Amino acid sequence: MKILITGNMGYVGSVLIPHLAQAIGPAAELTGVDNGYFMGDLTSYGPPPEVCLHTQIFADVRNITASELEGFDAVVHLAAVSNDPIGAEFEAATYAINQTATIELAQAAKAAGVKTFVFASSCSVYGAGPDALVAEDGVLAPQTAYAISKVEAEAQLCLLAGDSFRVTCLRFATACGFSPRLRLDLVVNDFTASALSTGSILLKSKGNAWRPFIAVSDMARAIEWGLIREGAVCEVVNVGHDSLTCKISDLAATVSQHIGNVAVKVDEAAQDDKRSYRVDFSKFQALAPDHQPLKTFPEIIEELVAGLRAFSFADAHFRAGNLIRLNRLSGYREKGQMTRDLRWGPYG
Repeated sequence: MKILITGNMGYVGSVLIPHLAQAIGPAAELTGVDNGYFMGDLTSYGPPPEVCLHTQIFADVRNITASELEGFDAVVHLAAVSNDPIGAEFEAATYAINQTATIELAQAAKAAGVKTFVFASSCSVYGAGPDALVAEDGVLAPQTAYAISKVEAEAQLCLLAGDSFRVTCLRFATACGFSPRLRLDLVVNDFTASALSTGSILLKSKGNAWRPFIAVSDMARAIEWGLIREGAVCEVVNVGHDSLTCKISDLAATVSQHIGNVAVKVDEAAQDDKRSYRVDFSKFQALAPDHQPLKTFPEIIEELVAGLRAFSFADAHFRAGNLIRLNRLSGYREKGQMTRDLRWGPYG
């Protein structure tokens, strides 16, 4: 199986590449496509994940053509503007990359004869969800450019699906856990890093919002399922587990207790987070019984602690550092290395 992975040098891709290399084995010929935004942000020792690739291509996902996709059996599309703060700062680029480029990539893949397309979507599409569990056919209430772009991309992808082009849209719960390219702008990772570096956890919201979570390693297992699954030509599925769904305040208490009962503080300016949703994962349980999430909160936190300590993490001001994705991109812009639409080049 020849597999192209876009955004392979990101938080998820850096875990996915070694996972696929091991899970599929020598039968998998893995090619990565990445523009290198976060190439230098390795947070683990040893060889980089890219050693598991057959080929690494440096390119903007917006520029990939059908001719470059010929010969591939599958595309795993991870490349995206990755969260709400970046989406707010770079709204036009968010739609261009997450929505328009996703559809154009899928169209090119289909034209090139690619049979399988796996898209990393998000449970954030539910936004301000109801109190009850929301299933895949439930009401969508995206609150941000990031979430809206995922909704629109999913809809167009399913229109492209057919017998010769199988599409899987994985609506992931909120990612967490250690990665060779760690992000600290994810709430579990933020709480753990804060507890270690400051001895306390700071809630930016009142903590009343519900959120489902999933370990990045279990995201890789779900993507593996998307590559090998059978059944419907287009499958949209929530990926996560009931045991990793909780209120943000309860999450803070869990992290605090596991690390050593550090103080949990609420920012004086904290307000309720409108992004609150509880998700029904029963469809994924039925379709992928052998690829269910395995990691528990204690295991995820312990791996984060071990990974952070391994590279001597002690930055009490990490929220101003480059492990926050918006800070990294803003830094490129300030130095004149990146354009307003998130392309390499002089600021414009």
